[in-house]
Amino acid sequence: MRLDLRSVIHTPDAKKDFQLEIDLSHLDFFGQTPITHPVQSSGCVTNHAGALMLTGTAHSVLDLTCDRCGKPFSREKIVPLDALVAQELEDDENDEILLLDGYELDMDEVVTTAFILAMDTKNLCSDDCKGLCSGCGVDLNVDTCRCKPEVDPRLAALAQLLDKETE
Repeated sequence: MRLDLRSVIHTPDAKKDFQLEIDLSHLDFFGQTPITHPVQSSGCVTNHAGALMLTGTAHSVLDLTCDRCGKPFSREKIVPLDALVAQELEDDENDEILLLDGYELDMDEVVTTAFILAMDTKNLCSDDCKGLCSGCGVDLNVDTCRCKPEVDPRLAALAQLLDKETE
């Protein structure tokens, strides 16, 4: 969707609303495609004393797999959209300002970029997820591990003495 901002650029306090839905289900994140639901976004571009400000949100439900226990889960993802918009840049170093193409802003690109940059690199089903036992593979959220604790080889002689005392 291309948002035409002709009516907003030179009119102080003018506002242009937007609302769009984007399908990002084709995007691959570390071998998974978690954005299975469309991304809904809405907001506005407002002229504040000659400065164009884009504000809004993008949200969707992600279908993820926990990085600790391997269980699938769903989580809502809400991404704020806040950026300055300009027709031209005075310096090339400010990459946080969105550039207009003529009088239009490519909202598909804006929302897609914001959503991709906000994706988490680690996904947990809960903050206190205990994960899987590295020895027996049991889900520590559901059951307790039955593995025998490993003895440090430097302390093996002491462990043998303790075993003899219990006999």
